[in-house]
Amino acid sequence: MSLVDTAVDRYQLCHGIKPMPSDPLLGLSVSFNSDPNRDKIDLGVGVYKDLSGAAPVFKSVKSAEQILWHRETTKAYIPPAGDSDFISAMESLLLGEDHQCLQDQRIKTLQTPGGSCALRIAAEFVWRCNPSATVWLSAPTWVNHQPLLGRIGLPVREYFYYDYQSHQLDFQRMMASLEATSAGDLILLQGCCHNPSGADLSLEQWQHIADFCRDRGLVPLVDIAYQGFAQGLAEDASGLRLLCDQLPEVLITASCSKNFALYRERVGSFSVVAATPKKADQALSQALDIIRGYYFVPAAHGAQVVKTILQDPRLRNCWLSELALVRERIAEVRNLLCSEFREFREIRGFQQPACRDRFAYISQQQGMFSFLGLSPLQVDQLRQQYSIYMATSSRINLSGINPGNINYLVNSVNLVLAAA
Repeated sequence: MSLVDTAVDRYQLCHGIKPMPSDPLLGLSVSFNSDPNRDKIDLGVGVYKDLSGAAPVFKSVKSAEQILWHRETTKAYIPPAGDSDFISAMESLLLGEDHQCLQDQRIKTLQTPGGSCALRIAAEFVWRCNPSATVWLSAPTWVNHQPLLGRIGLPVREYFYYDYQSHQLDFQRMMASLEATSAGDLILLQGCCHNPSGADLSLEQWQHIADFCRDRGLVPLVDIAYQGFAQGLAEDASGLRLLCDQLPEVLITASCSKNFALYRERVGSFSVVAATPKKADQALSQALDIIRGYYFVPAAHGAQVVKTILQDPRLRNCWLSELALVRERIAEVRNLLCSEFREFREIRGFQQPACRDRFAYISQQQGMFSFLGLSPLQVDQLRQQYSIYMATSSRINLSGINPGNINYLVNSVNLVLAAA
C-alpha cells in the first residue's frame, strides 16, 4: 500500500467533488479532430482560418518577433500596469490619435492577459465601485460574458437584441427592454462584429444609446474584440469613440487575439474613461490593486509584438494589409454563401422570395459569425450525417468556409432542411 493510499481517509478536499461538463465548443473540436470523414467541416470555435483552414500567423507578427529576438535584452518583469508603449498604442488604436479623452487625460488603461481577463477585471472594478449595479447583456451574447462578469457576484440581466425570425437586430425592442435599467447599471455593448449574431448597431443607434445612457445615468461597458474585421479600424470603433466623446464614464475591454491573430499569446486591455483626470487616476489605482489578486504582472511577449507593429510604419502597413485581406475574405464568404444558397434553392424550384432568399441576411451582417436558423436537432443531423460541426444554436464561424467545401455545406444544409 502506498503512502497516498494510507492518507486518503485524512484528506477530504476532493472527496465529494464532481466533474463539470466539458465546454461544448471545445468538445466539438475534439469530435471534429477524431472524425475520419474527409469532407468534414469545422464551423465551431471562433478562431479565424485562412483558405487552407489554418489559423495563420501574420507576416507582420513574424517580422516583429524577429526584431524582438534581436532587440530583447532582459526577461525581467514588466510593470503591473503593463508595457507603457503598448498601452499608449492601444489607446490610440481604440480612440484615434486625437480623441479628446486622450488630450484631456480622462482615460487610463491596463495591459491584460487577453480580453477575457479584461472582462474579469472590469467585473471586479464595477463590484468595488457599485456592488448593487446590474450588468445588462445582449440576448444573445458571447457565451463567456455571463461567467466572466457574473461570477464576481454582480447581478446580470439580459436585454433584447437579435430577432431570430427576421435575422436582424431589433433596436426598438432592445431599447424597450432597457427601460428596466436603473441609474448606475452597466450595459455591455459589443463594439463591432457582434458575437454570435453578426448584427451590429448603426452609428445612429450608437447615438441613441449615448443619449439614453446620459439621461438614465448608465455606464456603457464596450467589449471590442474584432476591431478591423468589419469595415476598418476607425469605422469599427466609431460607436465606442462616440460614447467616449459624449459620456463622462465608459469602460472598455479590448482583445488583440483576433485582429493580430495572437490568440495563444493572450493580449488585451482594460480601460476606464472617467469624468476627470483625477477620477481616472483613482480608477487606475483600484484596477492595479485588483490585478494583484489575479496575476500581479502581465506577460510581455504578445504586447511587445503589438507595440512593435504599431510603432513601426513598415510593419503597421503590412499588418493593415493583412487585416484588410481578412476583412475582405469574410465579406466574400458571406456574399458567396448567400449566392450559393440562392442558386441551389432556385434550381430546386423555390420561387417565393421568402424561401429562395432565406439566407440573404448573412450578406448584410459583419464579422465572423452568423446563425443559420436551424434547430438543435438539425444541427445534430448535420454533425451525425454530414460531419459538419457548429454550435447547437446554429452559430457558424464563416472563416471555416472556403471554395473547396462551400458546395458540400450548402447541399448538406438544404438536405437537412428538406427532411424537416
